[in-house]
Amino acid sequence: MTVWRIAIVGAGPAGLYCIDAMKKRGIPFQIDVFDRLPTPYGLLRGGVAPDHQKMKRLESFYEKLLADERVNFYGNVVVGTDISMQTLKNYYDSIVVACGAESDKPLVIPGHDLPGHYAATQLVGWYNGHPDYSELKWDFSAESVVIIGQGNVAIDVARLLAKTRSELAQSDMPEPMIDALATSAIRDIHLVGRRGPVQAAFTHMELQELGELADCQVVIKPDDLKLSAACQAELADNRKAQKNIAVLEALAAAPVRETKTRIHIHFFKNPRELVGTDAVTAFGWTQTQLVDGRAVLTDIQGEIPCSMVFRSVGYRGVPVPQLPFDASRGVIPNTAGRVDEASVPGVYVTGWIKRGPTGVLGSNKPDSEETIGTMVDDGIQEPAVIPDTQHLVSVLEAKGVRVVTESDWYAIKAAEEAAGQVLNKPREKKITRADLLDCLSS
Repeated sequence: MTVWRIAIVGAGPAGLYCIDAMKKRGIPFQIDVFDRLPTPYGLLRGGVAPDHQKMKRLESFYEKLLADERVNFYGNVVVGTDISMQTLKNYYDSIVVACGAESDKPLVIPGHDLPGHYAATQLVGWYNGHPDYSELKWDFSAESVVIIGQGNVAIDVARLLAKTRSELAQSDMPEPMIDALATSAIRDIHLVGRRGPVQAAFTHMELQELGELADCQVVIKPDDLKLSAACQAELADNRKAQKNIAVLEALAAAPVRETKTRIHIHFFKNPRELVGTDAVTAFGWTQTQLVDGRAVLTDIQGEIPCSMVFRSVGYRGVPVPQLPFDASRGVIPNTAGRVDEASVPGVYVTGWIKRGPTGVLGSNKPDSEETIGTMVDDGIQEPAVIPDTQHLVSVLEAKGVRVVTESDWYAIKAAEEAAGQVLNKPREKKITRADLLDCLSS
């Protein structure tokens, strides 16, 4: 029986769940997983908050998928640069692109280009030791910070900016990042949303963590929790929002403490402008009111003094060379995972690049099962011309690419865990590509 040769581009959860989906099919296969980073696991390693170690236990499941004898990992390979999609297809019967949403949505308002305004993705990548961001230099002398957005990423940023050194030390945040955050001058963190508490995107578990911080007071205006008749009606049918409201009310009623930092949660404030001449000095907002669930601007305006603003308004996919791209949605156009009008045959997508940046890590599982189901139903359209992975690796190495194999990854992992053991941490990450590759034998 023919062994189905599959290349997966992207070693994050979406790509790895494709392995699980193929295993359930009972079809002989060989899967090679490529990633542009020297390390696997995507957002689990570089996006999930470093203090959420329970979530990171998913790594053991993904590790078992990679350990399957029919699966190989090849990191530090950039598909589209080191090798074209068309050339990759010569080596595989099918390709599944699972590269996620590697960029962020912009916030185009007056002053958006002022120094002091950043994407939350930059900070998230930095404090996770992601090689793309780990060498960024931050000035944490700001006493007041605004975070635009009220999803779980925004909550993560607020929480980690407010944590003490001892709290941060319990995570797998790299030591240079712990040092920078623990010595910051930040005192007031403003978490701003344009709609109300019923419509907020965060979850009650993330929200509860704010109330458990050692040296931080959560501040919520009681009037913001007074719901209109329409919001009360929406709340009655929304279990998630009911849990959020219960936590918000508890946070608002908590005794006032003298703390190092304060997290202010603001609702009904739409970003109007970033104020400043040479750098951000304030966040300008316009009050909103809800009309049929939409945030409609009113005549009331105000400002929050600050010198650092993070936008957390969503992620966005980026184009993949030789594949179509829907710039308005930031996805590769597809039908149940099959790439529409692809110039390269036998190409599929899964994860955020397929559906947009929605859901949690586990949301990628049914998504990947659908894509694999479509691929299996289609069958092999054009078989590999050169069904030889080692030939591909030799071609890449001849071009000067240091291909990171699965055994190389385990060497990196062992080095990180050994360094972490000295610090009583799960791991101490290598945070630059050079440091990661230095773990490997020549």
